[in-house]
Amino acid sequence: MTMAVPSAGKKGRLLMQKSVIYLASDHAGCVLKGLVCSHLRASRHNLIDLGPDGEVPVDYPDFGVKLAMALYDDDQAFGIAVCGSGVGISIAVNRFSWIRAALVSSPEAASLSRKHNDANVLALGERLIAPDLAIACVDKFLTTEFEGGRHQRRVDKLALIDAKR
Repeated sequence: MTMAVPSAGKKGRLLMQKSVIYLASDHAGCVLKGLVCSHLRASRHNLIDLGPDGEVPVDYPDFGVKLAMALYDDDQAFGIAVCGSGVGISIAVNRFSWIRAALVSSPEAASLSRKHNDANVLALGERLIAPDLAIACVDKFLTTEFEGGRHQRRVDKLALIDAKR
């Protein structure tokens, strides 16, 4: 019996000005998230900041879930997730089958996450990346197109993992 491979969606999408970018962090990622928001607003992107607004301690899983759920009904949207290291919030959002979050620390990694993995969430660690480098990663992520081809087969296999469970 052959099982149909569910479509991973978002094939070859490139960010257009009408696409929404959802942002979420924990308290340890608020400053960098704010800098990213300011940068993207200056570039006239359509943003939705899911919080938090301050540095009062919060739990990254709560905001990772908010981000994942925001992306559930919007397959043209992107997400940016920030915590102290980027690890915790990337683990939280990657719990959801429709999310492909990539924790990056270079523009090249951001580009490859889009080209080869069709990542729809960029994760950053405020304590581990300089603000200018983080902005360069964001810009590269949002302007790089998924290559499809042999990479589509691999992304489809990721979607199949969840279907088999």
